[in-house]
Amino acid sequence: MTLLPTGGPALAGLLAPLLPPLVTAVDTFHDSAEPFLFPEEEALVARAVAKRRHEFTTVRHCARTALASYGRPPAPILPGTGGAPRWPDGMVGSLTHCDGYRAAAVAENTTVASLGIDAEPAEPLNDEGSLNLVTLPAERAALRELTAHRPDVPWDRLLFSAKESVYKAWSPLTGRWLGFQDAHITLRPDGTFAAALLVPGTTTAGPPLTGFDGRWQVREGLALTVVTVPPRGGTGPA
Repeated sequence: MTLLPTGGPALAGLLAPLLPPLVTAVDTFHDSAEPFLFPEEEALVARAVAKRRHEFTTVRHCARTALASYGRPPAPILPGTGGAPRWPDGMVGSLTHCDGYRAAAVAENTTVASLGIDAEPAEPLNDEGSLNLVTLPAERAALRELTAHRPDVPWDRLLFSAKESVYKAWSPLTGRWLGFQDAHITLRPDGTFAAALLVPGTTTAGPPLTGFDGRWQVREGLALTVVTVPPRGGTGPA
């Protein structure tokens, strides 16, 4: 997949089937034709290579487009604790980018407590060392069964993506790091997954977390996963 030089973001886009109606998603297969960064953002990528600047700029363009649908004016989107983006007061969100794709999802914090989205190339990891690093033994056993049942799905890549989405949903709620082996992911062929936390899920506010529910799909050459946490510390889709 190759990025084209022009083209605007699409409201909802590929993520729409995975997200509840109260979440606004914007994605694009094209880098912004008229990139804009606030000075605070520009300082973060002043010495970055062109590829990093493009993905950083375009994913923020997607985020500002999504925020505008809630009447929010353009504002810097800067990294906070653990590198997670800091959102305007009253909003939650998540960003993702991979080769040829950028996306953002946002919602009001009265309807969604936290979001995690991730996009990866829909290709197998093809690296046993990396697979062992990011998975638990039980997860690897489940991957073998899933692959035998549906060899057309890049299950190992989906598992990696699901862990990324889980971390993005976890971080704003806890302010802490979550390692790849700190959550057990159960992928289901019906397009859903569950994450059971293996570490204490103490949050900065609200009841402790025990896990997350998510959704996945493989489409347009991408493995996509999302986690949507409802308010008041629930774990199901909002």
